[in-house]
Amino acid sequence: MKTALITGANRGIGLELAKQLQQKGYHVIAACRKASQQLQKLKCQIEENFDVTNAASIKNLADELSNQKIDLLINNAGLLQGMTLENLDYDSIRQQFEVNALGPLRVAENFIPLMANDSKLVIITSRMGSITDGSGEQYGYRISKTAVNMVGSCLAHDLKGKGIAVALLHPGYVRTDMTGGSGFINADESARGLIARIEELNLKNSGSFWHMDGTELPW
Repeated sequence: MKTALITGANRGIGLELAKQLQQKGYHVIAACRKASQQLQKLKCQIEENFDVTNAASIKNLADELSNQKIDLLINNAGLLQGMTLENLDYDSIRQQFEVNALGPLRVAENFIPLMANDSKLVIITSRMGSITDGSGEQYGYRISKTAVNMVGSCLAHDLKGKGIAVALLHPGYVRTDMTGGSGFINADESARGLIARIEELNLKNSGSFWHMDGTELPW
């Protein structure tokens, strides 16, 4: 049985990924700050008090799982706080950078030793991090997602020799708590597309930036 570790798995896209991967036969480790009732119903392995901005909490879980091979690591935990040029909040920008950009790097650093040849590392990023495809506003979110795209690109280069493939995946504009219920698709549809991209991931296309529908996105 393959093992998938998902961060931010208590709600939204992370919860749906946990559900669908469990249905595909994965042993799912759901890492989150606090489990939701919906997550508890899945009866997967829940690891609470996990915060991607807290290095100690990440290391503690990695140490706890040190004898467990991680076949699939999904960095899903994220933070979106609305912002325009007229109401810039630098504390918010820093917080989003900590969660969205540095968080996946901290997680990768600690869990790569638990991964092996043929493991896969995924970062749930956003089209809003594309400089080519970008537009204005949402400064903290866009800056952090552009940064994490570079994190993923670097990881793809550095992990190729270990046989670990890396993908940067845009989930679409999804109706979740993070988006205030707005969006074009539901979390279940997004998760199906993301899993399809994960299944297509290999060392040849490692480092790619994909939309969940399979479209390759511009940097």
